[in-house]
Amino acid sequence: MERVIGLGGIFFKSNDPEKLAAGYRKHLGLNVEDWGGVTFQEGATADRQPKRKSYILWSPFAHDTDYFQPSEKPYMINFRVHDLAAVLAELRREGVEVIDEKMEESGKFGWIMDPEGTRIELWEPPLAGTE
Repeated sequence: MERVIGLGGIFFKSNDPEKLAAGYRKHLGLNVEDWGGVTFQEGATADRQPKRKSYILWSPFAHDTDYFQPSEKPYMINFRVHDLAAVLAELRREGVEVIDEKMEESGKFGWIMDPEGTRIELWEPPLAGTE
């Protein structure tokens, strides 16, 4: 079974997310959006349309965020998957700690803990053309 198919995003704690984002905007040319992060969008070409609404996020969070809990790590990695339910079922069978799962407008999400206690986010993007 295919599991991870790509990177969905990098999320990390920052002492000053706005200042950090401004520095990345100025020095690296990142298009930091109003919500405080960057969306690297997969582009369509004349001969290829993406199957899913897939993109990669770069997003600093406030240093005191609890979004990464129960991990104590200052970062969280998001990986894209094709079939979240199947991947989570297989991980559960293998004894991996699955924390939660939910569906949102931007896709299906599930969270696991890796062997070193890092919260990992798994994301199944919605199909292209669905609103």
